[in-house]
Amino acid sequence: MNSRRAWLVWGVGAFAYLVAVMQRSSLGVSGVVALDRFDVNAAALSTLAVVQLVVYAALQVPVGVLLDRFGPKVLIASGAVLMLVGQATLALAPSIGVAVLGRVLVGAGDAATFISVIRLLASWFRGRILPQLSQWTGNIGQLGQVVSAIPFAFALHAFGWTPAFLSAASASAIAAVLVLLLVTNGQKEPGDLPMDASGGIRRLREALARPGTQLGFWSHFTTQSSGTVFSLLWGFPFLTAGLGYSNALASALLTTLVLAGVVSGPIIGILTARYPLRRSAIVLSAVSLMGIAWAVLLLWPGTPPFWVVVAMIVAIGVGGPGSLIGFDFARTFNPLRSLGSANGIVNVGGFLASFVMMYLIGLILDALNRARIAAGGASDLFSWESFRIAFAVQFLVVGTGVVFLLLARKRTRMRLREEEGVEVAPLWIAVARALRRRNV
Repeated sequence: MNSRRAWLVWGVGAFAYLVAVMQRSSLGVSGVVALDRFDVNAAALSTLAVVQLVVYAALQVPVGVLLDRFGPKVLIASGAVLMLVGQATLALAPSIGVAVLGRVLVGAGDAATFISVIRLLASWFRGRILPQLSQWTGNIGQLGQVVSAIPFAFALHAFGWTPAFLSAASASAIAAVLVLLLVTNGQKEPGDLPMDASGGIRRLREALARPGTQLGFWSHFTTQSSGTVFSLLWGFPFLTAGLGYSNALASALLTTLVLAGVVSGPIIGILTARYPLRRSAIVLSAVSLMGIAWAVLLLWPGTPPFWVVVAMIVAIGVGGPGSLIGFDFARTFNPLRSLGSANGIVNVGGFLASFVMMYLIGLILDALNRARIAAGGASDLFSWESFRIAFAVQFLVVGTGVVFLLLARKRTRMRLREEEGVEVAPLWIAVARALRRRNV
């Protein structure tokens, strides 16, 4: 536990996740190019991104079951191979249909990566370092967005579609080789691998029934989705076509989103480890910050100033580390033998919200553009005014998630009180008690 070998295994796993995020987010900086290459509208472009997330979300639970049965090494290596094939398919795709197939494979490979890396942590590390390592894993992985926003975007515009995506595919080949050579599954516990299919279903049901797993699901749902929608598809067109920023500035702003997560992640990790009974308050604080930032941006009269855009991007960047608290809930309320299933359930949350919002934004943009043309105006699919209306759909989706998060938190606290005798007072009462103790 916590050995040099553990750090090496974690480093390789984190690199594999970085590559997966790069593959996932590569479409976000190539959306405008894809429109011309495949001659499609915004709804079709959103379908290209949404199908990847649908596959990703749909496979989370099956991957979680397979993870509990076969272990992280097999899943991470298989995911890297699938993404290699998927990106190569996209690189050579002559039509939108073949491109969709490529993104299906990327989504399938991506689905196997993150929860497997998180499962490695629980097998190789112990103690209060675990929440912090989860945050660092997320931070390192999100650097994949920087790779897609800067070197990949440069290759795309300098050398073209096919060379850029083939180069991206080669990174997955490197990840697969490193995982096969250097990663092992780590410590087992009684009842851990292997198991039969019926045992996998049983563990899945047990994990799903736990209120703590449900709390993790809704925490991930509410915090991760906004940043994912922005970085994977709609952020680059919004910044370049909607606000008129240059490609270089848009790439820098997408990098700022990642840097906000890198800075806030360790802080959130420390707070999570120090105040385990207040993790949901940290989640709700992140959601509130994002909601306020989006409200200011979308309600700003006229074109919003640059600092407002930057503030919104920083706010949604905090949501990424906030979403990792969902996996900490899964780890806390599930035994190691079913942690893969629990992590799969949690990871569905953010991506379910993401592809719903992503697709709705595309539909709204198309509808507004058709209305504009019908009224005698010129086509302007990615206008700022259209984005202002389309992005507002986030409040409906995330607001729904907050309601269910509060319900899951109530059930989780009831279970803690009944089974462990732990009473979690409302935050304001806890703060008042702490202040009284400080003044005594």
